[in-house]
Amino acid sequence: MNESTGAARPVRVVVADDQAAVREPLAAVLGLLPDLEVVAAADGHAVLAAVAAGPVDVVLMDLRMPGMDGTEATRRLSADHPEVAVVVPTTFADDESIMAALNAGARGYLTKNAGRQDIARAIRAAAAGQSVLDREVQARLLAAARVPRAPAPPSPAAGSGPADLPADLTQREREVLALIGQGLPNRAITERLFISESTVKTHINNLFAKAGARDRVEAARLAIAAGLA
Repeated sequence: MNESTGAARPVRVVVADDQAAVREPLAAVLGLLPDLEVVAAADGHAVLAAVAAGPVDVVLMDLRMPGMDGTEATRRLSADHPEVAVVVPTTFADDESIMAALNAGARGYLTKNAGRQDIARAIRAAAAGQSVLDREVQARLLAAARVPRAPAPPSPAAGSGPADLPADLTQREREVLALIGQGLPNRAITERLFISESTVKTHINNLFAKAGARDRVEAARLAIAAGLA
């Protein structure tokens, strides 16, 4: 918010891609939207410089860039500027790239066939502290989570419920977590569970605290790994 007038300021976005043919048109198209203020960067070093030079809300981060790639730049932003949300639009919709970006701290992941409105919605959601996963990405995470793994040694809490879930989650919190894992936003969760949006937010805050999840991406991954989604 603009402190002097109370008016909402534009969301400040850095578009990072080493290919000018991709970077410049995308920055120009997004810059036409009145609520976005866009600058462009050609590599990870330029992204960090742009963030250091002035307030930035969101970075659209390509993963494959020379010099410093998008994953490393995301990792550094997550450590030094956690207030900056990273959304990754890429053609590399493989499990390794998805997990590398999410583990580095990205809040959103979109394939490059996403349209301008999809990207703009992802930017606004990331700026508001929400996370966005493309449906293809969500499907890949779900498939990866279902790959059989070596059994883990039993824990003291064995038998109290899914191994990856805190034992003190309430039934309603589990239901909300499951719907987050399915990619539903808060409004859709309210409609599914017939509860108010403020109640949904309370459940989300509680389950985040109990599960140690920083955001919806981590919560979604937990729900998938626990078999809720």
